[in-house]
Amino acid sequence: MKLLGTTVIFSVLWLVLITGLHGKLNLNWFVPKAEGSAKGEKYKIGFLPVTCHLTCPVTDFINKETTGDGIFEPVRFSGWPELKEAYLSGYTPATFILAPMAIALREQGVPIKIVYLGHRDGSAVMVHKDSKIYRMEDLRGKKVAVPNRYSNQRLLIFRALKQAGMTVNDIQLVEMPPPDMPAALYSKAVDAISSGEPFMAQTELDGYGRVLWLTKDVWPNFISCVLAVHEDMIKNDRPAVQKLVDGIASSGKWLDETMEHRMDAAQFVAKNYYNQHPRLLTFVLSKPPDRVKYTNLALRKKDFEEIEELGKDAGIVNGSARFEDYTDTSFVPDESLVKPYVFEGTGKTEAK
Repeated sequence: MKLLGTTVIFSVLWLVLITGLHGKLNLNWFVPKAEGSAKGEKYKIGFLPVTCHLTCPVTDFINKETTGDGIFEPVRFSGWPELKEAYLSGYTPATFILAPMAIALREQGVPIKIVYLGHRDGSAVMVHKDSKIYRMEDLRGKKVAVPNRYSNQRLLIFRALKQAGMTVNDIQLVEMPPPDMPAALYSKAVDAISSGEPFMAQTELDGYGRVLWLTKDVWPNFISCVLAVHEDMIKNDRPAVQKLVDGIASSGKWLDETMEHRMDAAQFVAKNYYNQHPRLLTFVLSKPPDRVKYTNLALRKKDFEEIEELGKDAGIVNGSARFEDYTDTSFVPDESLVKPYVFEGTGKTEAK
């Protein structure tokens, strides 16, 4: 009887612990909601140190340099799980996020709306320079690494396989954090890698990676990441959302205006936001110049319909959320009217 009583008590305590963890991680119990400007504080915006999110730190830096203050508080995360959980908890009411992940979250009932794109293009498929892989068909039976099941790079591989008359069963598809990919390719633990920059460029710079193809060449105007906000932010503070979108748009125009701007951004973003050597961003933003673009960022239904279809094929979305459900196009500015920030830069354009 004593053993039975102990077992029952332990089971109850275990159930309470699991319920509490579930509530904290998935239902946002015990977590105060970010109130942003309701208390005069800046809204927190989540981002990762990748080129797909470059307009986030550029907007913050330029505003601080020109006005003395930023329009939001950028918060850097090391990976997608942490970035997603920060949004779900309410800590970041706005975030840069993978397009398929945002769509999937909306299908799950999460109050998220895509309001702008983060970039166009900016990914690649890399193979070892000594390999005999020169086309998609050469990857048959090979091991290919992608960031995670919700990444557009995974959809990129699905799309390329289909165009080559192949299926995902013809390759070994593995998930791997992008920062680990260069070392995996160097050691030949995998045969090909694909993720957002600058991790693909790192393999080129270090002399062992070779571009199989850039996304701009096989999927023109490729979209990986988007800017998304909580519906409560739209409901309660539309001007703040518009100011955020306008800032990202102006940063994109500034980046694409001149190569000097890009080289300047490579310096101040790498050192102040990404904690990376500037040579990585310098290379990605110039080799070639259109490797990644930050203009033409309007939300277009046909772009997302293709992502939806590929997402259904890949089993990551079910099609229950449509374009009108997961986007809000009312904040998208007229591209012809978007003006670049007036900012001469820091004058530091060479990596040290």
